[in-house]
Amino acid sequence: MRRLLRNPVRLVPFGFLAVILLGTGLLMLPWATSESHFTPFVIALFTSTSAVSVTGLAVNDTPNYWNDFGLAMITVLTQLGGLGILTVAALVILVVSRQLGLRNRLLVQAETAEFGIGDVRWLLVRIVATVFATEAVMTAIITGRLWLVYDYPPGRALWFAAFHAIQAFNNGGFTLYSDGLVAFSRDPWVALPLGFGAIIGGLGFPALFEAIREWRGPSRWAVATKLTIWGTVGLIGLGFVFLLLSEWTNPATIGTYDTPGKVLASFTQIALSRTGGFDVINVDKLSNESYPLLIVLMFIGGGSASTAGGIKVSTFFLLGFVIWAELRGEPDVNVGGRRVATASQRQALTVTLLSVALVVLGTILLIVFTANLRNFAAVFEVTSAFSTTGLSTGLAPELSQPGKYVLIVLMFIGRVGPLTLGSAIALNTRRHLYRYPEEQPIVG
Repeated sequence: MRRLLRNPVRLVPFGFLAVILLGTGLLMLPWATSESHFTPFVIALFTSTSAVSVTGLAVNDTPNYWNDFGLAMITVLTQLGGLGILTVAALVILVVSRQLGLRNRLLVQAETAEFGIGDVRWLLVRIVATVFATEAVMTAIITGRLWLVYDYPPGRALWFAAFHAIQAFNNGGFTLYSDGLVAFSRDPWVALPLGFGAIIGGLGFPALFEAIREWRGPSRWAVATKLTIWGTVGLIGLGFVFLLLSEWTNPATIGTYDTPGKVLASFTQIALSRTGGFDVINVDKLSNESYPLLIVLMFIGGGSASTAGGIKVSTFFLLGFVIWAELRGEPDVNVGGRRVATASQRQALTVTLLSVALVVLGTILLIVFTANLRNFAAVFEVTSAFSTTGLSTGLAPELSQPGKYVLIVLMFIGRVGPLTLGSAIALNTRRHLYRYPEEQPIVG
């Protein structure tokens, strides 16, 4: 226990685990399902983990299996997962005591990646205000559309809009439609708010706040902000063009749409594929060349300290600059007129290689536990679970019980693993008073 208290970062997984188990118990109750029966433990655990980790993978038909109570629980768990369990706990402490102690500030630091301890209180206020303001705007737009155009009753329109707004901003993928959001793929008043909400939620609060504060001078942005913002723009742009071209003539996805419909559906799907998890296009009917694209985008994920998963955009592009500097024979890694610390380079490499190892191991286990499973399908589902994306080829409900547990573990690790590992490394830097003689092993 003393070790945990000395390094509060280690408490992060326990906070998420506690809420997952609480959610599991509530979802097992008979009044959470449409047919009023007890939910098997593995299904409740899978759903709760998927919600808290803001993944959105499901092993059942969400709108038909769960009743209003169950769906409300999924919504609450998703919101808690998006805000960060420890951030919420710190907010409660702030309200009760009006003062955060050093340990609690470090807990929030571990979740938000804000390393300035003095302004934690203001950071928390800005986070909560941004979350609820963005979700409120999304909800208002979609509510009006469902009510005025699709003839939903006002209450039902508000519920459907709020549910999907919360899922989109928190980069969850649960939906109240059995076929995903395919019916709205050509409706900009529904698709675009969800797409942009997922992008904003996936940027990360440090990058988002700095970009807003210094919007007139992007050159003054920190390296992490530059990598996140411009990297996100580049990934979405390239992904959009690639998906649009590869699916242009596919009648099972966007082949029958007019040109504006193809453009809108492709953009929204790419915006949501990085970690959002909604099906705007039938993912199980994509062209073969589209799957590698989505796997790469899911693995990279969104920004640090965001509701998104993956290894993070800044990590991916930082490694790109490391490779570029090595190929050019430069002694330092420079980004935007700044020299990147060696410790950051090592952290990026560590997070990426461990993530690759987890995806490979998860894929092997899924193939072992599931008969007649295609390799690409296994890689897709494992990457989706680890990156907390939620996109699926329809494989999750067909998995064996051990296979479901594999995805449960991957979703949990994908949510708290990179966060905990990165923060733990940053807070556990050691300095030795000696160095060994240097040697250069042969590489390659």
